[in-house]
Amino acid sequence: MIVFRSPSEVPAGFGPSVVAIGKFDGVHTGHRAVIEKARTDAAASGARVVAVTFDRNPLALLRPELCPESLIGEHQKLRLLAETGVDATLMLRFDEALANLSAREFVEHVLVGALGVQTVLVGVDFRFGRGGAGTPALLAELGREFGFDVDVIDDVRATQDERRVSSTWIRELLAAGDVERAAALLGRAPSVWGEVVHGLKRGRELGFPTANLAPDCEGFIPADGVYAGWLVDEAAEGAVGTGIRYPAAISVGTNPTFDDVLVRQVEAYVLDETDLDLYGHRVEVQFGKRIRGMVAFEGIDALVVQMADDVAEVRRILT
Repeated sequence: MIVFRSPSEVPAGFGPSVVAIGKFDGVHTGHRAVIEKARTDAAASGARVVAVTFDRNPLALLRPELCPESLIGEHQKLRLLAETGVDATLMLRFDEALANLSAREFVEHVLVGALGVQTVLVGVDFRFGRGGAGTPALLAELGREFGFDVDVIDDVRATQDERRVSSTWIRELLAAGDVERAAALLGRAPSVWGEVVHGLKRGRELGFPTANLAPDCEGFIPADGVYAGWLVDEAAEGAVGTGIRYPAAISVGTNPTFDDVLVRQVEAYVLDETDLDLYGHRVEVQFGKRIRGMVAFEGIDALVVQMADDVAEVRRILT
């Protein structure tokens, strides 16, 4: 997948293209429905498939007090979009200049001028242009003027709940620790991604050495507790990752037994691996199932017994 950071980076004559536009926070099943339709439309005409998205939620600039925590970071978004099979992603920096483009200017400069668009696909709640004035109806009107089609994709709804699949709903589930239902809406295991850093090394002292993720890791961290899941090693920055997916017992929280960890942390114990050196590696921690909440134990012995039970339960779930 080609990544463009600005319309100016798109080479002349790049189009024709079929473009799917959205925040794509989470690249969940609703987003994938839009992209899959774009791929189908492009296949019929031989056009390129392009995802147009933003480096942050526009609310982070426009109404920061209302901006929700993102489900994924930029690295994760690009990787997930690549997995959908799009030919290119235009990752627009959402700054004052972009926010002040009118709907017409956005269409002329980005869609028509840079991408040579022939079809645009958006969700029913799509808004664009200065002040969010652009609607799917306005986009269709501009399409008739500039010679492209507009396809508005209906919401994807969960069969049991009859609720629209949305990033908001997924955030609610993750905040409650329900990673399994979140995975059903995402179409993949929810995950966080970041660098493995040195911690207090308590896990090693207790017989369960863990890989601690840096506090600035990407992705929405689910509720405190212990989870069954996986650790995927992408190796050190600039190096080629091994891509090995290890089964892991994952802890999220502040270690209340010791009460000296100031910020929530994600740490993963790779089953049966005591000499694995992951320091400095970029890894993805994927959450499969929540085993229990986070509690304080009366003494280290009780904690070690519980950790052994947790690892046994993780082994049972994953094998």
